[in-house]
Amino acid sequence: MRFEIVGKNITVTEAMREKIETKLSNLHKYLLIDEDTIARVVARVYPNTQKIEVTIPTKVGLLRTEVENDDLYAAIDLAIDKLEDQIRRQKTRLSRRHKESLAETFLEEEMEEEEKDIPVRTKTIHADEMDLDEAIMQMELLGHNFFIYTDEETGNISVVYRRRDGGYGLIETK
Repeated sequence: MRFEIVGKNITVTEAMREKIETKLSNLHKYLLIDEDTIARVVARVYPNTQKIEVTIPTKVGLLRTEVENDDLYAAIDLAIDKLEDQIRRQKTRLSRRHKESLAETFLEEEMEEEEKDIPVRTKTIHADEMDLDEAIMQMELLGHNFFIYTDEETGNISVVYRRRDGGYGLIETK
C-alpha cells in the first residue's frame, strides 16, 4: 500500500508519518487491500482537538473514517480500529451475499499464486536394456522406490517399483 499523508494546520513530522504508515501497513493482512492501493490520510488540528481522516479505495468499496481526539496518536489508533471493523463487515457481507462467486475468486487467486510458486523439475533418463532381476538390483543399489528400464524380452519401457507390503510391482508399456 502506498501512502499520501497531508497535514492541515499542522506540519506532518517524520514520527507521525512513520506511525501512520506502520499502523496502516498492518491492513495488508486483509485481502481487500493490495500493493497499488493509495491510502489518503489527512491530519487536521483544531483549537481544542485533533482530527485524522483516512480514505482507502479497495477492490470492493471505499473505506473511510474520521476520528477526533485530544491526542493525534490516539486518534490514529482509533481510526485503524474503525477501518478494521469496516473491513470485517464488508468481508462478512460479501461472504453472505456472494459466497460462491467470492470463494471462486479467492480460489482463482490462490491457484494463480500456487502455479507461480510451484517449481517444475524436469529430468531426462536413458532407459537401459536389462532384465527384471537386474532392474530390481539397480533400484535397490540406488535406494529409489522405482526404476525405469527397457525390458530385454519385449523391448518395451517398463517400471519396477517397491510396494508398501515389501514386495515389488511391475508396470509394462505396450
